[in-house]
Amino acid sequence: MKEQIASVQAEAVARIAGITDMKGLEEARVSILGKKGSLTQVQQGMRNVPKEDKPVVGALLNEARATITAALDARKTALQAELDAAAVAGTDLTLPGATLATGGLHPISLVRDEAVRILRRMGFTLSDGPDIEDEWHCFDALNTPEDHPARNEKDTFYFDSGKLLRTQTSTVQARTMEKQAPPVRIICPGSAFRRDAIDATHLSAFNQIEGLYVDRAVSVGDLKGTLEYFLKALFGSETAVRFRPHFFPFTEPSFEIDVQLQAAGQAPRWIEIAGCGMVNPAVFENIDKVTGKQLYTGCTGFAFGIGLERLAMIRWGIRDIRLLIENDARFLAQFH
Repeated sequence: MKEQIASVQAEAVARIAGITDMKGLEEARVSILGKKGSLTQVQQGMRNVPKEDKPVVGALLNEARATITAALDARKTALQAELDAAAVAGTDLTLPGATLATGGLHPISLVRDEAVRILRRMGFTLSDGPDIEDEWHCFDALNTPEDHPARNEKDTFYFDSGKLLRTQTSTVQARTMEKQAPPVRIICPGSAFRRDAIDATHLSAFNQIEGLYVDRAVSVGDLKGTLEYFLKALFGSETAVRFRPHFFPFTEPSFEIDVQLQAAGQAPRWIEIAGCGMVNPAVFENIDKVTGKQLYTGCTGFAFGIGLERLAMIRWGIRDIRLLIENDARFLAQFH
């Protein structure tokens, strides 16, 4: 049996040395070391070896298996090196590597992060709430009557359960006031949803950043000063801003804010970016009623809601809001 082991080992090593491809190497491994391989067949003869010879024969078998395995590994390494060399044959390895394209944040993310940084420097803290809301937080708490057009299913996305996709991030303001005593100074960036027809300045799913400041003796001057500072910090000190009287059920008095858009190839034009106003006392009454506390009695405050897509349009002179949702890599690459 010793001679058989030596013979199988010698033949295997010689065979492996002459193999020229990976497929042949695998076939050799199976035919030598597999379940029906030549070395395995010899190993099965151990049952007939006298007891006193088994340690020596067993050691020879182990040595043969180790030698053949080492030969297989060495030949595999050599063959792989040959394949690698063939793969780069004719290639100038001294040439510089190709530059990989780098990604970047979406323009809405960029303007949101910048807006949050400015407002946080002004003392506002971040707050958050769910996208799927109930009518109380979206409408009732904010003094929106049942017959208001915004509550119609033609304007709002309702679920069969009675829940809805929030139409504004003002819902976070109501939730915060239910849990926190004044003073309150928060901002709430997030998504909002309305059944608006999509055009150059409107989307049905969009992004807002809402703000709320409630304390004692907060005035319209505080509101205008805060928003003018914010917009000029975002767009530059020469930015033209105007406030127009408006109506919102949750603020009184109320304003809409316009900023002049300077889009390339177009004449300057005013674009609405926000609604704002002094918090309607009815909102404070609703919050105190639902909480059973009188935390907001005698308070005043202001609230504002700004469209982030509109901010991006003004920030970079984008002429059509739909460009922000089309995911055209050529357009988005400008902001990297």
